[in-house]
Amino acid sequence: MTTFYHWEHDNLILKVHIQPRSSQTAIKGVLGNRLKIKITSAPVDGQANADIIKFLAKFFAVAKSQVIIQSGLHSRKKSLCIQSPKKLPDYINDLR
Repeated sequence: MTTFYHWEHDNLILKVHIQPRSSQTAIKGVLGNRLKIKITSAPVDGQANADIIKFLAKFFAVAKSQVIIQSGLHSRKKSLCIQSPKKLPDYINDLR
């Protein structure tokens, strides 16, 4: 089964699909093999990427420096690394 995340040691790797210019910033579920995230900012001057990092840092209770965009810097489809997340939602299995 393909999923939107996997573990690399203590780091959570997420595959996400970003929808910019939304009315709210929120996780909206799974789209194919990616976690769909809506954000209010536009993809201009790196603002959308900055907002994704800020949102996910708060969501996983880590510092912004612990959220790294591994691929897809200029794409809606991204791979992100959350270093040692402190908080996990129920739909992410903590088995590593």
